[in-house]
Amino acid sequence: MKVLQVNTVYPNGSTGKIARGIKDMCEQEKIECKVAYRYCEGKEKIEDTYTVSSFLDCHIHNRLSQRTMLQGCFSRLKTYFFLKKVDKFAPDIIHLHNIHGSFINHKMLFKYIKKNHIKVIWTLHDCWSFTGHCPYFDMIGCEKWKDECGNCSQKGGSYIDASSKMQKNKKEWFTGVENMTLVTPSNWLADLVKQSFLKDYSVKVINNGIDLSIFKPTDSNFREKYNIQDKFILLGVAFGWGKRKGLDVFIELSKRLDKTFQIVLVGTDERVDKLLPKNIISIHRTQNQTELAQIYSASDLFVNPTREENFPTVNIEALACGTPIVTFKTGGSPEIIDKNCGRVVEKNDLEGLIRAISEIKEQKPYSEEACLKRARNFDMSVKFAEYIDLYKE
Repeated sequence: MKVLQVNTVYPNGSTGKIARGIKDMCEQEKIECKVAYRYCEGKEKIEDTYTVSSFLDCHIHNRLSQRTMLQGCFSRLKTYFFLKKVDKFAPDIIHLHNIHGSFINHKMLFKYIKKNHIKVIWTLHDCWSFTGHCPYFDMIGCEKWKDECGNCSQKGGSYIDASSKMQKNKKEWFTGVENMTLVTPSNWLADLVKQSFLKDYSVKVINNGIDLSIFKPTDSNFREKYNIQDKFILLGVAFGWGKRKGLDVFIELSKRLDKTFQIVLVGTDERVDKLLPKNIISIHRTQNQTELAQIYSASDLFVNPTREENFPTVNIEALACGTPIVTFKTGGSPEIIDKNCGRVVEKNDLEGLIRAISEIKEQKPYSEEACLKRARNFDMSVKFAEYIDLYKE
């Protein structure tokens, strides 16, 4: 069996790591697997991979997409030569991940798939595949995608609103594949897919997983380093901090909670630092995942006030380090916890969030063992094996 994975990035980034993990599992199962991704950022090409495009081509594609909303309509020449490589490899299965990274022509890709009757697995990491433009629409409460996109309020700097045209294009391109299974990391996204023009495809839920050999209770001097030994630590971890990730919520919490609490945010940068009050500890980046596990382990409660989300692995990482969670009721985030290891608060309910945090601090209802037990449901090796089973069906 030959499998070709296609993703914007590899082997880093959340989706790139998933593609890498599946590839490693394929090797264990004696399945020949190659990965195609946007372009090589390092000096040397990664073994068993194809680069679809180039930095310059992606830059041009991205700029045109930003101005016209016609994402995936360019890179024709690069896609033509890439498909020649695919022809030579002759995969039995093409496994798509994120393909909306301005690096491949979607019409050409799906025309090739249909013409050659190739089995497809497509892991949807957001809602982009069935909307005219947006990967998420929760914050603006838009449901136009159910009927027809148009007058898009999230078109950004585009000169035109092509959301209706793009949704019609996607429906034409993405439907009619002879043998395609859609995979979603959350039940939340699976339910949305079943309401979209992709509803005729089989949908399977395979949760995201993490490396439980890295994310586990880990001792450190983190509290001593920041002189917060006697504080109740509230931790937030994200990349691309902003309103979507709930940065404003943490700023408000810092004003409303008393001095027995300490907020720590990981994944910030200088831009975010300018917005933060002095009583929030800002950590730009960690040296490695072990250091991140140390921070999770040192914290008393992981707080995730995200407003748009699919299935956040940061929640799983916190549980795996023995730290309970309080999260907004957003996307698939509530699916990660159960009543023994965390609490769900209605999105944007700041008073409810403060109440939950205070009650958890006082009552300590969640044990480390309960968190670890829940985290074992998201062992990445088990989740990757589910993809192998899907390949063999």
